[in-house]
Amino acid sequence: MVVPHHATGARVARHRLATELAEAVTPAILADLVAVLAELVGNAVRHADPLPGGVVRVSWRLRATSGGTQVRLQVTDGGATCGPQIRPADLGAADGRGLHIVSGLASRWGVERDGLGQSVWADFDPVPQRPGLVTAG
Repeated sequence: MVVPHHATGARVARHRLATELAEAVTPAILADLVAVLAELVGNAVRHADPLPGGVVRVSWRLRATSGGTQVRLQVTDGGATCGPQIRPADLGAADGRGLHIVSGLASRWGVERDGLGQSVWADFDPVPQRPGLVTAG
């Protein structure tokens, strides 16, 4: 999906993710997914250029594994001068903790760059499924 390269983009992405995955994962995992997606979209809006059309691309993928369901969140923007990196957060600072949150909640995260911009992704694996859910692999 594409969302505006604006603060409202994070809200739109959070609501869509929560709606689409509410029946697929437990409420605790969904809360973590929503928090990480909000951080990634927020960072794209604050620190990166938009994609053509003034948007950010947001995606998620569920994949069945032998240990449960793997979830990947991905946010693609037009790139920035300096790529995302965890930085020390001053206790008095109003911001600077976003990637600490991503790192703490996701199994791993990273950045991929190409000629059009950059994608920041976060993997969660395996995550508990809601009872009775069958996920196609």
